[in-house]
Amino acid sequence: MPAPLDRFLPEFDVRERHAIAVRAPAPLVLDVAHDFDPESIPSVHAIFWLRAKALGAREERPSLPKGLVPWTLGMGWGALAEEPGRFFVAGASCQPWKADVVFTPIPPDEFASYAEPDRVKIAWTLEAEPLGPATSRFASETRALATDAAARQKFRRYWSFARFGIVAIRWLLLPGVRREAERRWRSEKRAGR
Repeated sequence: MPAPLDRFLPEFDVRERHAIAVRAPAPLVLDVAHDFDPESIPSVHAIFWLRAKALGAREERPSLPKGLVPWTLGMGWGALAEEPGRFFVAGASCQPWKADVVFTPIPPDEFASYAEPDRVKIAWTLEAEPLGPATSRFASETRALATDAAARQKFRRYWSFARFGIVAIRWLLLPGVRREAERRWRSEKRAGR
């Protein structure tokens, strides 16, 4: 079965995929992931703060909506595809090596062919795969592709250190989403829903 990102980034410079089993139905898990506040995890908040300090970003950050999907869309990511209860795909172009990175959405039908020089196009997913009536696999995949050799060289330098924080965020988010989804599922079962 093709991955949701195959349509947008069949070739890539970087691919990270992380998954975790969850004792809750897939639609509930995806709903929880959509609305999960990543900065509610102190370590995630600290990783963003460290990146900003290391790259010399401005002190003030704009106020963003709560919830993982609204939060990232508020940063400038664009929604590329969605199958309710199954997956959500977002993507953007940027220059991630810059301190105050600006994400620019790309229309879904232009994403695969987008090639503006000195940019990196990045797409990521939230996925919930049903494993049974009350179990699922929650996954997040990220792919990135530089649009030219100069961008690739800058991105590789950036990725050599930034990768650790980005992967750590996934390692922290997945269990956070699992805890909340399982808590909500237990609560719904007790309430007889």
